[in-house]
Amino acid sequence: MSLYYHWNARERRAELMHIHILGICGTFMGSLAQLARAKGYRVTGADHNVYPPMSTQLEQAGIELIDGFGLEQLNLKPDVFVVGNVVSRGNPLMEAILDAGLPYVSGPQWLAENLLRGKWVLGVSGTHGKTTTATMLTWILEYAHMAPGYLIGGVPGNFATSARLGESDFFVIEADEYDTAFFDKRSKFVHYQPRTLVINNLEYDHADIFPDLAAIQTQFHHLLRTVPNNGLVISPAGDTAVEQVITRGCWTPRQTTALAANADWLIAERDAAGTRFTVAFGGQVVGEISWSLTGSHNMRNALSAMAAARHVGVVPELACAALCEFNGVKRRMEVRVDLPSVTVYDDFAHHPTAIATTLEGLRAQVGDEPILAVIEPRSNTMRLGVHQASLAAATEPADAVIWFQPPGMNWSLESVVAAEHRVMQGTAEIIEAVRAYLAQAPAKTHVVIMSNGGFEGLHQRLCNQLERDAGGESRDA
Repeated sequence: MSLYYHWNARERRAELMHIHILGICGTFMGSLAQLARAKGYRVTGADHNVYPPMSTQLEQAGIELIDGFGLEQLNLKPDVFVVGNVVSRGNPLMEAILDAGLPYVSGPQWLAENLLRGKWVLGVSGTHGKTTTATMLTWILEYAHMAPGYLIGGVPGNFATSARLGESDFFVIEADEYDTAFFDKRSKFVHYQPRTLVINNLEYDHADIFPDLAAIQTQFHHLLRTVPNNGLVISPAGDTAVEQVITRGCWTPRQTTALAANADWLIAERDAAGTRFTVAFGGQVVGEISWSLTGSHNMRNALSAMAAARHVGVVPELACAALCEFNGVKRRMEVRVDLPSVTVYDDFAHHPTAIATTLEGLRAQVGDEPILAVIEPRSNTMRLGVHQASLAAATEPADAVIWFQPPGMNWSLESVVAAEHRVMQGTAEIIEAVRAYLAQAPAKTHVVIMSNGGFEGLHQRLCNQLERDAGGESRDA
């Protein structure tokens, strides 16, 4: 009776508690806001540049939005201010909160304490593939009628939203290594305390907050320390950076993945593009996957998702059946338009490794047909020039490359990309260059637009122009 009363009291507190979220329009914070509202909290929030689509999603969820960080927001008198990592010292509202001694907490900590407590958390971490793998895992659990909750940093093709509470004790979260808040420089994922942990891979990234790879590895080892002995760690065999983290200490059973031998989960047979392959576990073939995705990176993602799903009771055969119906993730080689002469893809790749694996997968799929890559090196790490030396080599599978020189970048792409590549500073110029390339292309061409931002609306503008050039005959994807 007392346990029931305690639970019921917590539910009543959720209905009465008011949280005000600073930086609410970010992907993570916006998803957190919608989860909190679904749980029964009163939610308001503020951010700069409050505009669709996130503003529309939040308003439809019954969340009041304020543009900017004006001091009048103190009059809302929330129970707690939930602070996103977009907010820094010097923000006038944050300074007023500090001066007044008002309660505040980071988004990841609030999520962990109020929504994840008591859940079986399945965390998906790593430099590359977090969003796709977390979406695969969520879909496998959904396909198995386990009704998981989830929070994913993208738009999953098999679901209507990027986050939901779910109807079971299982919760899948994309476990990001970026820092938590201006007052908490640990990685976000340290707060989640996963029972099932996927580490996809580990490379140097986020040069704006991490001085080197060793600093990132330290954060991953903090994460490892939070996984219980009755949990499971899933990681790739032979990834040196991950192995170095494991050797610092791992108190949890581990399963490994690989495309070849010497791992618990393997690809037994495959076609060249990675669109059809068989999966083996413990030396035995357990199923076959046939899907529209391509590339070795997506096969690795599938192995990790299947291993994590098995840990919570989904047999591999059922996981394979689920992945055969996997619809991917928005902006992960998403087909934006498909015409007889050209297909345009939108891809989030923003690191040389991601660029290379994505283009390799497409090359295996399309054979000798021309590939034109259009790349905006927009991430903070790219802007700092950390990966200058590896940029040109990453695009080797493409026949031609157009680079966009973003405004405010303090180094020139001209100095590092291959001599035959073109560097441009305007998106209108890029559209004309693409049209000129298509005019002389000997076969159907595949144009891959790579950016982790909006790219000044290039995707839609290019698709609209190509449709006009083709006389409106298209299949808009």
